[in-house]
Amino acid sequence: MSYYTSLSGLKAAQTDLAVISNNVANVGTIGFKKSNTEFGDIISSAPLQTSTTAGQGTRLRGIAQQFTQGGFENSDRALDLAISGQGFFATRTGLTNGTLTYTRNGSFTVNKDRYVVDESGAFLQILPTDNEGTVTAAGIEATRNLQLPLTSGVSRATTTLQMSVTLPAEADLPADRSVYSASNPYQFDRFDANSYNHSSATTVYDVNGNPLPATIYYTRQTTPTGADPSSTWEARLFVGDVEVSSDASQTVPPTPLTLTFDGQGNMTAPTGVITYANAQPSGAAAPLGLTVDFGTATRQASSPFTLKQFTQDGYAAGQLDNISVDSNGLVVATFSNGTSQSIGKIVLANFTNPEGLRQLGDGKWSATGNSGEPLVGGAGENGYGIIQSGALEQANVDITEELVALIAAQRNFSANAKAIETANTMTQTIVNLRT
Repeated sequence: MSYYTSLSGLKAAQTDLAVISNNVANVGTIGFKKSNTEFGDIISSAPLQTSTTAGQGTRLRGIAQQFTQGGFENSDRALDLAISGQGFFATRTGLTNGTLTYTRNGSFTVNKDRYVVDESGAFLQILPTDNEGTVTAAGIEATRNLQLPLTSGVSRATTTLQMSVTLPAEADLPADRSVYSASNPYQFDRFDANSYNHSSATTVYDVNGNPLPATIYYTRQTTPTGADPSSTWEARLFVGDVEVSSDASQTVPPTPLTLTFDGQGNMTAPTGVITYANAQPSGAAAPLGLTVDFGTATRQASSPFTLKQFTQDGYAAGQLDNISVDSNGLVVATFSNGTSQSIGKIVLANFTNPEGLRQLGDGKWSATGNSGEPLVGGAGENGYGIIQSGALEQANVDITEELVALIAAQRNFSANAKAIETANTMTQTIVNLRT
């Protein structure tokens, strides 16, 4: 029986060598978890036997994976993710009704359909969120594939123009205005620079994000006199090819806005926000309803014309500029127009018995009856680790420890082989005695 006892030891040492070799071979595999061999002794005895008997060798009880934390390696990619603490990324092998798998390998990329996938093409799973990033549905049934937006953000129609200007106190009346008479009435022409003093321009947007030029032309109407130190200016707003009336109730003919300044250059009118009439210039998808606010900084002074502020609140649809993942797994897309959009929250799965997971290769596992059903949650919640973007978890293999274990396994193999050789020598001696 000593042959079979030592043979079981040889097989055990061979298995131990294979497991250690696999650990060493995967020292560079992202998210790899090392394994240990577990052995038990074999005893053959009768139910009522009380005397101690020699053992019958060893047997492999199992190969247990060690789900300890691996070290982090920094990267420059936002979709390189690492979990600090417990949990697995959930991935699905198909677009719909695919098999759920679990991994610690957070090296994700974007495929041609803008889905975020792992190295084998499985889809990263997220939970839906609202615009503020709050999860709107929970549970494994609510998970969906993470897909970057097909549209590049959303557009917003311009509704408000905010500005402040300094108008020159020494400005003359326009040339055409100075020759005004009953027979030669003053005519404003935005294509004739002699018919106005100054202008300022910006871009506004319609509801579909189409850009439209917006220009305000400033024309001096009156200059101070001894009896009246105030001054008035006319401000005409053009959007595209249409002049917009400052009187919301009168669109034809358009009413220009009158700016009034006292002797110290302070603006006395208008005193609030002006609501303009709706206008739809060529190229606009829908009428624009604009309000204009000259604020409190607009004044008349002994200085050149200065546009101190000119802003508007509309924007066109932007191009996808960046993707970020915070420590709680919230995925946010940022667009070139300055807007951002919450896409979803990355799912983390945990198990009552992670050692019971079934290995699938490529750093992936699937749930089994021994592991229990996945417990789904978000990063940073109780029992789940946090996510670090721009990092990857390395294998939890200590190469020095594995090499020492490799030497020990080799010694065990040699010792069992020596035991077989000794048993063979003893048997041969007995055979020789009989002859």
